[in-house]
Amino acid sequence: MKIFIFITILLIIILQYRLWWHESAHNELYQLKTLVMQQRTQNVDLEKRNTLLAEEVEDLKQGLETIESLARSEFGMIKKGEVFYQIIE
Repeated sequence: MKIFIFITILLIIILQYRLWWHESAHNELYQLKTLVMQQRTQNVDLEKRNTLLAEEVEDLKQGLETIESLARSEFGMIKKGEVFYQIIE
């Protein structure tokens, strides 16, 4: 029984050493915290982008104004009676 207790205590001491005093323990923790913060920042950016895209989809479903705006900006379309001026620098 004494040997079992001795081995258990020795094992606990070894594990505690690796946890608190081993050189890689704190480095790994710092690296993981940095990765978590980067991922959270990326998630916030992606959530903002998704919100904007969802709003644009709703606008496209609701009315023609958004479709007209996209056609004008992306395809250079103009209405009847409008005059198109292209300025070359």
